Amino acid sequence: MTEREWREASDMRRSTATLAAILVSAAFLRFWSIGAGIPYALGVDEPEVMNRALHMMRSGDFNPRFYDYPGFYIYLQTAVACVRFLVGAMGGEWSALADARPTDFYVWGRAVTAAFGTATVALVYFIGLRWGTRYALLASALMAVMPLHVRESHYVLTDVPVTFFVTLAFLLSLRAHEQLRASAFAWAGAAAGLAAATKYTGGLAILLPLVALWMTPGTRPSRLAGALAVVAGAAGAFLLGAPYTLLDLPAFLDGYARLMASYTGLRPLEHPAILYLKHLRITLWWTGSIAVLGGVMFGIVRAVRGPGRVRWTLAVIFPLVFFWVLSRQTLVFGRYLLPLLPFLCILAATAVVSGVGLLRRFSIPRVARTGLIVALTVGVLLPPAITAIGFNRTHGPQTSAQAYAWIVANVPEDAFVVIEAANIRLPHPPYDSRNVSQLRLQTYEDYVVAGVDYFVASSQSYGPYFQEPHKYPTEYAQYMRLFSQSREMARFTPPAGRPWPELIVYKVRR
Repeated sequence: MTEREWREASDMRRSTATLAAILVSAAFLRFWSIGAGIPYALGVDEPEVMNRALHMMRSGDFNPRFYDYPGFYIYLQTAVACVRFLVGAMGGEWSALADARPTDFYVWGRAVTAAFGTATVALVYFIGLRWGTRYALLASALMAVMPLHVRESHYVLTDVPVTFFVTLAFLLSLRAHEQLRASAFAWAGAAAGLAAATKYTGGLAILLPLVALWMTPGTRPSRLAGALAVVAGAAGAFLLGAPYTLLDLPAFLDGYARLMASYTGLRPLEHPAILYLKHLRITLWWTGSIAVLGGVMFGIVRAVRGPGRVRWTLAVIFPLVFFWVLSRQTLVFGRYLLPLLPFLCILAATAVVSGVGLLRRFSIPRVARTGLIVALTVGVLLPPAITAIGFNRTHGPQTSAQAYAWIVANVPEDAFVVIEAANIRLPHPPYDSRNVSQLRLQTYEDYVVAGVDYFVASSQSYGPYFQEPHKYPTEYAQYMRLFSQSREMARFTPPAGRPWPELIVYKVRR
C-alpha cells in the first residue's frame, strides 16, 4: 500500500468512527425520555395517528376516514401496534385485544419516529459526501443536535417521517444524476411519493428529481423517459402508501378541502414568514443562522457558475420553495419547518468549511486556521446541542405526572374535572374532564352549576397575575375568589431550577 492509499484508508476509518459517534449521539438525544408524558400528557395530535392505528388493528377496517394526514404513517403505526400486541401477549401482558389500552402502544410508536429521526442524520451524511467528508460530518453533526428535530422525534407525528423521505428523495436525486438512468430517477420519484403519502407538503419533494433530471441531459434513454419514470414512481408510491385517497375519493376530497380551509383562514398578527424565521433562529441560534445565510448565498453563486451545479441547485431551491409555500399558509407551527432542516444543515456546513478553505489563499498560520475551524464548529454545534439536551432534561417526569398520579389515586372515577393545562389528559372513560386555558374565565358559581367536582390550577396560567397583582388586579382577584371558595387538596411544586409549572388540585364546595 502506498503512502497516499494508507492516508486515504486512515481518513476513511476516522470519518466512519466519527459518523458512528454522531449517530449514537443522535439516537441518544431522540430516544432519551421517549416515554415522557405517557399516559397523562400526550403530544398534541398524537392521538390523531395512534387512535386510528389502533382502530384499524381492532376492527380490520383500513379506511382511515381521516384526511388531515394522507395515511401512510397511520398504516405503519398499525403494523407496529400489531407487533407490540403480539410481543405483549407472549409476555403475558394481556390475553385478549380488548385488554390492551391505547397508551400501551405509544412508546413503541414514538420509538419508530425516533428511528426515522436518527436515520435522517445518516442520510444527511451521505448527501454531504457529495461536497466532501468534512462537509458531511459537520452537516450530520448539526442535524443530530438540531433541537426542533430532536423534540419532534419524541412524538407519534408525521413531521419527522416526512423529513426522512424528503431527505431520501434529495439523496436519490443526486444519485440518479450520477448514474444517468431513468430507473434511478424513478426511485427518487418514489421517495417523493412516500413523502407525500406521509404528509401532503412532502409532495414538494418531487421538485428534487425533476430539477435534477432537467439538469442531466445525458439521461438514458432520454429525459422524457426519466420524467415519466419520476411521475410514475411518485404516483405509485403515493397510492401504495395512501390507497384510500383513490378508493374513497369523495371523502378524501371533502377532507382535503376542510384541511385547506384551516390553512387559509385569518392571518396571525405577524406574517407567517416572520414567525417561521423566528422559529429557525431559535433552533439554529445566531451562529447557525448566519452560517445558513452564508451557505444560501454561496449556493446560489455555485448553482449559477458551478462546479457541482446540480447539487447546489437542489440544496438551495427546495428550501426556498418550501419556505415560500409555508409562508402563504395562515396556520403556523414550528414543526412544519422540519423538512427544511437537512438542507439548512448542508448549507451551514458548506459555509463553515468552504469559508475556512478560502483562508488558504492568505498567508495565515496553520495553527490559526485550525483554531478558527474549531471555534466555528463549536459555535455552530454547541448552542443547539445545549438546547436539545435541555429539552430532554425538562421533558422527563415532572409535576404533570405527579398531579396525574394523585388524581387517578384519589379522585372518584365519575368526577368531573376541569384542568388548566394542556399537558394533562385524563382517560375518558372513566373520567369526565375538560382542559381550559384559564380557570378565571368562569366564575365559581359557573363551575358549581356545571357540576364540576375538581379543578386543577397551573402556575403557567395564574403565575403572571400572582407575581404582579398590582399590574393585573382584575385577573388576580378572579383567581383569588376561585381559590378561596374551593378546598385545596394537593399541591405539586417543581424542584429548584426546573421550568415545570406548579399545579394545585382544588375540590369544589357545593
